[in-house]
Amino acid sequence: MAKVYVGLSGGVDSSVTAALLKQQGYDVTGVYMKNWTKDMPGFPCPWKEDYQDAKRVAVQLGIPFKVYDFQTKYKQLVVDYMIDEYKSGQTPNPDIICNQEVKFKLFLNAALKDGADMIATGHYARVKNGQLLTAKNKDKDQTYFLYIVSEDALKKTLFPIGEFTDKKQVREMAKKFGLVTAAKKDSQGICFVGQVGIKEFLSQYVKTKPGKIIDENNKIIGEHEGAIFYTIGQRHGLDVGGGLPYYVTGKDMKKNEVYVTTNLDDKQIWGREIKLTDVHWINDEPNAKKTYQVRTRHRAPLIKGTLNKLSNKTWQIKLTDEVRALTAGQSAVIYNGQHILGGGVIV
Repeated sequence: MAKVYVGLSGGVDSSVTAALLKQQGYDVTGVYMKNWTKDMPGFPCPWKEDYQDAKRVAVQLGIPFKVYDFQTKYKQLVVDYMIDEYKSGQTPNPDIICNQEVKFKLFLNAALKDGADMIATGHYARVKNGQLLTAKNKDKDQTYFLYIVSEDALKKTLFPIGEFTDKKQVREMAKKFGLVTAAKKDSQGICFVGQVGIKEFLSQYVKTKPGKIIDENNKIIGEHEGAIFYTIGQRHGLDVGGGLPYYVTGKDMKKNEVYVTTNLDDKQIWGREIKLTDVHWINDEPNAKKTYQVRTRHRAPLIKGTLNKLSNKTWQIKLTDEVRALTAGQSAVIYNGQHILGGGVIV
């Protein structure tokens, strides 16, 4: 009987994951990862409630329950990285780094050291022979955030929720098992931090000052609260008022200036070529002569594209259609049908 450590977050997806694996005959242990406990002004961290719900589920299922305290490492590997990237003018994706460094490295290694044969999480994804596949529920598919997980880690990972075609099925299954999390709302916001928005979060760590908002005619049209808070293609939160909506086309971190346009067709907002760095392929390198599908942000439509290898860690993608708001620091992920090949960080 394989021993599986399930990452119990206190949510319904991970709860059902643990219940299903126990039902399937695995020797299941529930693990709550204590990654972040700090409250933000007006945004109390939900970790205590999540921890208690995870523990209640373990008691309901009659499985052992452990707590892994990763707070120091999480701060170093995820939070500090995110802050540094924003300071440099990038728009990073903390959920991707959290998966890479915390769930599928720290958690996996700690579980294996503890005697586990495998780990499981409540991700909407599927895995087969070390290959990452899209979830059957296309609306909930989370493979965009998992492209950076290694083949070795995937061979030791289970994603039972990935087989469900509808979120309702998951909640119905939770009710069937009598789990306390059956009706609990899905968490939003930054990975593990809770409902706090990125602006409020960054404000606790970075000193910002107002600066100029400049339009395509080099005219000052307003004032922003700090260039760090703005990203390419952004429309909301500019607060310049009147007339047509403005879209962010760029920013200068040294000058603390944000550049905008009312022209939605502006070439600075749209792009057909992507340069990727820190490229990671889960299994084998893709074939440069073949056409694949590319996703440039979570839940964005897949667009056909061809790949060109520039160096070991740098690749170029040429898309068949233009994509809006290609943003430095975000990731582009490469799909071959339901199979996720890997991806990299947009530069």
